[in-house]
Amino acid sequence: MSEKIAINSAEDIARMREIGRKASELLDFITPYVKPGVTTKRLDDLMLEYTYDVLHCKSACLHYAPYGMTPYPAATCISVNHVICHGIPSEKKKLKDGDIVNIDITITDGEYFGDNSRMFMIGKPSIAGKRLSEATYEAMWKGIEVVKPGNCFNDIGIAIRNYCDPLGLAIVREYGGHGIGREFHGAPHVSHYPLTTPTATFVPGMIFTVEPMINAGRRHIMNLNDGWTVVTKDRSLSAQWELEVLVTETGYDILTVSAGSREAPEWVKGWKKPDFSAPAA
Repeated sequence: MSEKIAINSAEDIARMREIGRKASELLDFITPYVKPGVTTKRLDDLMLEYTYDVLHCKSACLHYAPYGMTPYPAATCISVNHVICHGIPSEKKKLKDGDIVNIDITITDGEYFGDNSRMFMIGKPSIAGKRLSEATYEAMWKGIEVVKPGNCFNDIGIAIRNYCDPLGLAIVREYGGHGIGREFHGAPHVSHYPLTTPTATFVPGMIFTVEPMINAGRRHIMNLNDGWTVVTKDRSLSAQWELEVLVTETGYDILTVSAGSREAPEWVKGWKKPDFSAPAA
């Protein structure tokens, strides 16, 4: 990962909009299949096939091996209930009524990367599961709303912390967002919790992810022996949402957006989901 934060050109941004839309469309595609009884491996297979055959892209996760880690064995990360992130799809893992599930995907067209994730409620969700997912969605947007030239990356963590603390929710500190573009994981690291060291100021053309992982219990994590899966140490529920954010001259824009994307919360002032039903100009 480079240490310098990329300032993307107009051409770069146009390409990132395209790959971001495709990444979001992959989650649109899989949505009707995410239901009780399906295995996470089946979902992974469907998404990999769609990535190749329809989007004409590749999975950036399959065989990904940063820092000498064991190559990741699947095309997507599917994290269920107390799994925080990097849940490996499995034939043995069937989704059941009441589960909460995060599906995190990254695709590439060979030059640029698109990365996003969504939460899914399986069957009739528990009150606790739905509440956590909704709070995590709101927390993500609290972080996004502070993005504008002149503010700094630490403002994201402050905004998310200020929202989560009164709700008694714990923010995972070991993982965060990241720069993205021609690199899967570029500078900067985007903390979802306030840092004590100075952080960079937002500059138009920067692109990065905001993807808070929020636990219903304590913040502490545990790594499983497969080398990838991360779970809550107290086995409490965990949730995550993720979007790609572009810094503009006046604020921000969302790059991972498609017809099936969820609307921003009503209180959000900086962004409105585009009308995908309108004819192209």
